Amino acid sequence: MAIPADIAKEVIDPKAYADWQRSHEAFAWLRRNAPLDVAEVDGFDPFWVVSRHADILTVERQNDLFHNEDRSATLTTIEADKRVRAMMGGKPNILRSLVQMDNPDHMQYRRLTQAWFMPQNLRKLEDRIREIARGFIDQMAAHGNECDFARDVAFLYPLHVIMEVMGVPAADEPRMLKLTQELFGTQDPDVNRAGRELENPDDALTMINATILDFMTYFNAMTEDRRKNPREDLASVIANGAVYGQPLGHLEAMSYYIIAATAGHDTTSNTTAGTMWALAENPDEFRKVKNDLSMIPSLVEESIRWETPVKHFMRTATDDTEVAGQKIRKGDWLMLSYPSGNRDEAMFEDPYAFRADRTPNKHVAFGYGAHVCLGQHLGRMEMRILWEELLPRLHSVELAGTPTRTQANFVCGPKAVPIRFRMN
Repeated sequence: MAIPADIAKEVIDPKAYADWQRSHEAFAWLRRNAPLDVAEVDGFDPFWVVSRHADILTVERQNDLFHNEDRSATLTTIEADKRVRAMMGGKPNILRSLVQMDNPDHMQYRRLTQAWFMPQNLRKLEDRIREIARGFIDQMAAHGNECDFARDVAFLYPLHVIMEVMGVPAADEPRMLKLTQELFGTQDPDVNRAGRELENPDDALTMINATILDFMTYFNAMTEDRRKNPREDLASVIANGAVYGQPLGHLEAMSYYIIAATAGHDTTSNTTAGTMWALAENPDEFRKVKNDLSMIPSLVEESIRWETPVKHFMRTATDDTEVAGQKIRKGDWLMLSYPSGNRDEAMFEDPYAFRADRTPNKHVAFGYGAHVCLGQHLGRMEMRILWEELLPRLHSVELAGTPTRTQANFVCGPKAVPIRFRMN
């Protein structure tokens, strides 16, 4: 039995993720009635929707059985898939970053920068990140008693951190933010390159290509510079890195830069903005954490679960298998629905409540297993430091308007979070 057409459409509709309640209601229905079943939507190949926490882990644990690279790693239309394969010599992905790789390549390329993102290395950055956080909090205070926390703080603070880590000059940060929002927000008229609703979903691919080309032009120049003048930054590691004893290929190097530059801040930005939205709507939770700052690490984990900025990744079965009693065939496409896993009633008590002290909190927002997010420790650290610096200074906060979310079914989060606040 296939998933009912109306539910299947909600799972892929960018506007349902902007509405939030719509997508969460669809996933709740799936977990109750069809926790692992096939969605059939016009214009798309059929795909399994994996909606339960336990089943997501089952798939994520088995990297040899469920591949990232064999088909598109994100949901795409049949027509867009044909166009990508025509452009890429039969390959299904425009980029070839860690997200689009399987072993042994995935492990080799991951090792290139893994040490940069381990907690022991990140500790060296803590003082500088704290300085950056304080600067943005001072800017927030300078707004008086109202600001758009998403645009004025949450988007800019993690952006500045990762750009410093990479070695991108501060003057280029607005360009990086714009390109990132265009890449992930292609389906949103407020942030895409066209500045309008797309009449044809396949138009998204044309805009994504243009954005990727802009990124590549920028990072090509950076690669040339770092090969001549290497520095102590991530761009130098990528520019001068070797895998299997050979320098990185052009596509792999450009993809590495792009994933670091975009996922390196956008997911943290979305979660940070979502945290302030949740705290403004839940004054008791705000007071709870403000009165006990030792709760900040659990606040961070709950905000990551709550927001789940990466909405899905796709996997392809490499052999016939069985998951949760369902027979999966070789070549089948599976959508791992992380927001659904993070609201799974079987895993989380009262999953639709924002609880700053939730424990345990085994969310799947960073993925799991070999493909777990490379930057997870940096993201956690940035958020922890921001709240450690902001909460002692923030006397009160409430919404000063209606927050909005970006229309996207891959990576998205709050677009605007207007708040009224008082600093101590």
